[in-house]
Formats: sequence, structure tokens, C-alpha cells
Amino acid sequence: MPDTSPLRPGDPGRLGSYDLRGRLGEGGQGVVYLGENSSGEKFAIKWLRSDLAGDPVSRERFLREVASAQRVAAFCTAQIVETGLQHDRPYIVSEYISGPSLQNLVIQSGPRSGPSLHRLAVGTATALTAIHQAGIVHRDFKPANVLMGPDGPRVIDFGIARALDTAVTLSSRPVGTPSYMAPEQLTGHSVGPPADLFSWASTIVYAATGDAPFGSDTLPAVINRILNATPSLDGLHGTLRDIVAACLDKDPSRRPTAEQVLLRLLQHSSAAGPAILHEAAAAAATPHGEPAAASDPAVSSGPSGPPGPSGQRLPPTTPEPPPWATPAPAGAGGYPPPPAHGHPGPQGYQGYPGYPGNQGNQGNSRPPGPHTPYHLSGPPTVESPRRSSGRKFAIAGAAAGVAVALTMVGIAVALNGRGGGEIVAGTSPTPASTPTPTPTPAVPTAGVTETKLPDVQATAYEHPGDAISLAYFDIEREKDQWVNYPRTSRTGSFTRSEKYWTISVSPDRTLEAGRTKKYTSRGYHAIDIIDRRSGELRSVDLVKSPLTYDSAEWSKDSKRLLLTMKDPKKADWTTIGFIVVDVVAGKANTTTILDGSIKDGRFYWTADENEVVTSFTDGKAYGLRFYDLDGKKTREITGIGAPYNTSTGLFSPSGKSFVTRCPTGESGDCVWDTATGNRTTSISSSCTKILGWYDEEHLYCWAASADGGNQVNVIDLRGTALRVLLKTSAKDDIGPYYVRENAG
Repeated sequence: MPDTSPLRPGDPGRLGSYDLRGRLGEGGQGVVYLGENSSGEKFAIKWLRSDLAGDPVSRERFLREVASAQRVAAFCTAQIVETGLQHDRPYIVSEYISGPSLQNLVIQSGPRSGPSLHRLAVGTATALTAIHQAGIVHRDFKPANVLMGPDGPRVIDFGIARALDTAVTLSSRPVGTPSYMAPEQLTGHSVGPPADLFSWASTIVYAATGDAPFGSDTLPAVINRILNATPSLDGLHGTLRDIVAACLDKDPSRRPTAEQVLLRLLQHSSAAGPAILHEAAAAAATPHGEPAAASDPAVSSGPSGPPGPSGQRLPPTTPEPPPWATPAPAGAGGYPPPPAHGHPGPQGYQGYPGYPGNQGNQGNSRPPGPHTPYHLSGPPTVESPRRSSGRKFAIAGAAAGVAVALTMVGIAVALNGRGGGEIVAGTSPTPASTPTPTPTPAVPTAGVTETKLPDVQATAYEHPGDAISLAYFDIEREKDQWVNYPRTSRTGSFTRSEKYWTISVSPDRTLEAGRTKKYTSRGYHAIDIIDRRSGELRSVDLVKSPLTYDSAEWSKDSKRLLLTMKDPKKADWTTIGFIVVDVVAGKANTTTILDGSIKDGRFYWTADENEVVTSFTDGKAYGLRFYDLDGKKTREITGIGAPYNTSTGLFSPSGKSFVTRCPTGESGDCVWDTATGNRTTSISSSCTKILGWYDEEHLYCWAASADGGNQVNVIDLRGTALRVLLKTSAKDDIGPYYVRENAG
């Protein structure tokens, strides 16, 4: 039960029709009293400070704003009962919650963990979902505004900060708490629901660690970290850590909504209607208790999944959307690795299955099999996108300016060492306009057809207007037994083949390139070029045993094939150059590049296909190195993250952009300008692995599906999933290969 202190001299004995029994607390907005009505029911009553009351017009506007918060549904919130005026000071009567604030609970009992932390996250996300569905923005979400009631967490004070900002004109006083404020709040930009998600994530970090993610020391230091620094997420694991990281994105447009957060925590794909909110409230409805013990599986196993909601699952209030229309959020406990053997990352090679360790020229010996994939587990989320040095300097300057401005207008700040500092006075800067994003090309969603794939539990979702289409997939049935399924045409059937390790279909679909399973009698690892119209096969010798090749990429006109040359006798299948095959002439040009920094890379065509490019690394940072077709280095791009192994090329169709993981220390994916090497955007999404560019403004990627399987999503450059291209079961570990339409 919250501590109640006696009334002080000057406190009223009654507010409206409520007798006051004591003080529950006092903050920057006013005093909160414990009140009783004539029936003995208890209520929490906040009486606004006299200096915040404003003039009669402002008071009326304030009460109108607060009254609008009464329409918030009663899911994990303390309901506002009524409002009134006494001595020209507004008061707000709310449902009384018997329990300490989250802030006091953590101070007294320590951080939360395991199921306790998960229930807290579900309950508070449920409250924010209900608040936002009512058209309200909390604007002051923090540990002190979460009460730990006997039936789970309850969020209080929603709508009051907005009422103060809107109504009191506050010639005078914005309200907020620095350690939990979003960057846009600190810099005076317009504040919407994304700011609440930033504050929610900061509150969850506090619950898990006992401190805010950007610290709670001096005001200038905290503000500078919020605007510039990477948050500290120690104490968080798995899915919850990923969600919190996404919500702490500096860019509000890239943060998930409260509904998306809630659905992901609950492992749901339906819209968050009343049934889902009921279920979420039930899942959060457990008394607060001691911190989880070290033996708690949710603590000891790190990123294990949170417990499922208790009770019978209620049916959704809206029909289930078709699977291609609304991608389901990923399940709990982190994301499973993407199931495509054909899309390995550019680093961490584990070796090829099927390599017999042959030495020298051994006619008909078996060359290495398909590449075992390198998987990065966990979804790409952006914790704090880093900018170029100039941009970082500008943000740091802004932080200093904000701190100076706040100090000069005489803010009273109390930092309690636990992130409890609260801004109670000051002048907001003039809000800056938010730039309108450039519209992106539409991804077809209506008229999508379903195509069942043979021999697997998988379905492709296709549209004639798609920028890419599925041309081939493969699957490892047993160890080293790869089965290929090339497609006869864009909408044709798939034919089963076990002749090759892998197959690559040309953009015009007239040719196939088969990676052979045996060295030739002369000791070469060859590639077979098959004309799909006539059936004619031409074999082209490429490299002498024990060397091999992989990662085929066709030219746009289907006349040349680029391959990465590998030395399997060196550690981690070292890249030692590239091969260009003239398909028409049936000849290959092999270029050796003995450079240890490219050992984990694969080669791609540049946009004009007059050069090739691969990644390089010093073990810490990554870059791209460009070569002409004679192997002469022409230029470099440095300071990027590790590129993905993408079957439709490294670059966007125009060649203007490329995508990588974000640099070391950051989560998520980053898009870069090819000409300048500058970062253009950072992406937080549900993707587990980027597979390539769908078109100039969209990517496609693996993501986890709600049923425990996997799916290929199309996402925009904000990370929003727009459509599903493919769904597979968890047991079918297939590798899909897409070709670009009208590539030539």
C-alpha cells in the first residue's frame, strides 16, 4: 500500500465532495491526496499547484483536456473519475491504486527480471495502447507514473502533461522528466505517441537495471546522452531487449507503435482490439513480488522466451487478415536464424559440407558442397543511429544549447540518483516542422495469388506487378544432400533436381548455371550453363582443385556471370578473387586477389557492371573495395557495417544505395549512398536477415512468423513490413532465390 502522510497546515480538508485522509505524494504538478467519498470509497486526488492554474480560460481548457482522458479504456490504467475546481485550482480525481510506484519498488526491492519484468512490459504496453487508441499522448511516462497494484501495473497521469502544455499556455512551464524524455521533447519538436514509446522503453530499462538507459546524473550530461549516445541495455535479453532498442531510436518515425509492441510481446498477429487488451491485462495481472531468483529460467537462460499469457485465449474481434497482407510480428525469445542456406553472411564461414579434403589434381573428386550459412540471430533494431562526424557535432551542439536554454529559464530540477529528475518550469523552444517523407512506390497487396511449393510446407504469395519473383529454391534434405527446385517460368511449376550443389537462374530465365558436384577429369571445378529452351548444356572450366567458387550473380543482360573464388584449404573458406564467365563465348576470366582483408567477402557487380566490389574488414570495421575487371583497386568506402550475402545484388536497382548491418555497437540495418559512402537512413524492423533489394525503395528479408515458422517480408526503408512474399514451416529450411523483373 502506498505510504500516506498526514495532512499539513494549509492543506484542505476536503476537495469537492471528497474528504481528504492524507497525502500520497507531491510532485512538480501538485499534491496528491488520498480522498474518500460518502460511501467510504478511496480515490487519488491531484490538486494542481496554484502557479500552474493560469487564468479562467486556461483553467477551463485544462479541465476539458483532462476530461478527454476519461475516454481511455480501463486496461492497466488508473481511470480518471472526474475533475473540478477549488480556489481557482483544478483537481483531478482518479481511481486509487493500492501499491507502490515502480520507482519506489525498484529502490526498495531491486530491479525486476524474468516473468516479473515481462508482465510489467505487457501491462504498461497495454496501458499505452489503450491511451493512444483514445487519441491521448501521455507525454510524461516514467517509473513514478507506474503504480504496482495488486492486479498488476497501472499507468497514471496520462493526458495531464498535454493538458498543461495546451491549456496553461504556460508562458511558463512544460512538464517532463529529463531521463525519460524523447529527443524530440528535448529539442522542442512536436510530440506524439512515439515519444511515449521512447519513455516506455526507458522505464523498462529502469525496471530491469535500477537506472535510466542514459543515466540520471547532471541534466546537461543526460540530455547530451539522449541526443547522441547509445543506450545502456544491460539487464535485458531476447525479444524484450530488441523491442526496447527499437523504441529508443532517436528518430520517432522509426519507433514501433504501442500496439506493435504489445502484439509482439503477446506473440499475436491480430489487431489490438478489446479482446487482445483483455488478454494482455490478464497476462499482466499478477502481484508484484521479490526480484526473480537466479534459478528463474527467464533469468538464468538469458534470451529465453517470456511466459505465455495465462487463461483461455480470447478470439480476435476482427477477422484474421490473409497471410500476405499483414506480416505477423515475431515471436518471443528473440528471432530464429533465417532459413536460407543460399544467403550466407559475408563473415564467419563455417566451411562447406561435403568437402572431402582432397589434395591437388584428383580427377572426379568431389568439390565442396553448398556453403553453410553464417547466421546472426536476433532482429535488426536500431539503438542509436550514428551520423557522420558533422551531424554528430551538430547534435552535440544542440544538446548543449538545450541544456543552456533550460538552465537560463530557471528550471527547478531534482535528480534523485534513480532517474527521478523532473522538469517543473521553463519555456519550450519553438517546435520545428517535421519533414514529410518522400512517398515510396506501392508494393502490390491486392490480387495476390498463393503458390504452394513442392515437397515442403511453404507458400509463395505473388503478384504480376512484383519487382522480383521467385525463380528457384533449394533445401537440404539430409546432410550434404541438397535438392534444387528451379522454376520453368515466372508463374510456372518447379522441377526437382539433385544434379548440382546449387543452381542460379538468369534474369531473363533462359539460362541456368549449375555448380557441379565433381571436379572434371582435368581437375577443374566447372560450371554448367544450361539453355532452358533447347536443353543444350555447356560446361566451362573455372578453377583447379582444390580451389572452388560460389555466390553466382548474373549480369542484367544474362550474358555474364560473376562468381567468388574460394580457397577451402585456408581457414573459413578464404576469398581469393573473382571469376567472370562470358556465357555466350563459354569462357572464363579468373582474377586472383591475395588480400587477407577480403577473406570473408563475396564479389558483386557494380551498377554499370564495369567493375566489381567486395567487402573488407580489419576485424573491427567494414568497408567496400571496388576493382576493375583486371583486379585493379579503384576506390574504397569505409566505416560501414558488415554487408549481407544478397542474391539479387548488393546495390539497389539504380546502384545509388546499398544496405548493410549497422556498424559495430549499433543494432539494425543501415542504408548508404554509393557515391559518397554517407549513411542515408537506419532501419529498425522485424527482419532477421536482409535478402536484398525488392525495388529502389524497399527491401525483402527473412522474419519470424507467429506460428513458429519463417516468412519473407517486403519492408520499406523505415522498417515497416508491407507484405509477405513467402511463408515456410519451422522444419523446412529452404533457401529462396529471386530474380529482378526487367533487369536488362
